[in-house]
Amino acid sequence: MVTSTVSNSAVDIAAKALILVGAEPITSFGDGTTESLITSNLYEDVAQTALVNARWRFSTNQAVLNLLTDAPTGRYDKAYQLPSDTLMVHAVTVNDNVIDYQIYGDKIYADTTDSDSVVADFTYRASEVDWPAYFCIAVQYALAVPLAFSLVRDATLGGLMQQQATALMAKARSIDSQQQTSRKLITSRFITNRRS
Repeated sequence: MVTSTVSNSAVDIAAKALILVGAEPITSFGDGTTESLITSNLYEDVAQTALVNARWRFSTNQAVLNLLTDAPTGRYDKAYQLPSDTLMVHAVTVNDNVIDYQIYGDKIYADTTDSDSVVADFTYRASEVDWPAYFCIAVQYALAVPLAFSLVRDATLGGLMQQQATALMAKARSIDSQQQTSRKLITSRFITNRRS
């Protein structure tokens, strides 16, 4: 009896995307097939694009940034090194206060002092082992889109895969957003205006 398995690797996700378009699944990115050649070239770009599609709870982190000895050439006082697995920065804070910053390559430039502890909130390249099922399925369909065009050469199938990928990514964002404290709507301003 054959049973379904959890997608916990890049190859698993790519194999299931291939099945979605009616192609043969792969067992590795280097198995010498046309399927492995195409998926190995497409996979990481699709995965990273999906990871920055939203502020996913499973791939969001905070880190104290390391102050660099070389100051920026102009406009900012200090330069900080971003963690190597950073895909997107969401905020930079000092003492829990959001500060202005600019990203230059893999560095953050900001107007801070030597004694400031600068913290970045960022999306990182989470391992597939840590991806929840709702995200894995969305990525499988997202990968199926270019596979439908490049491997199967079926534009209609590509369009259907795109519709499914869009719907599944929206559903994944909805599910993922429930994994934090609900924000309370501050109504006092509205009530005050209404009473005046």
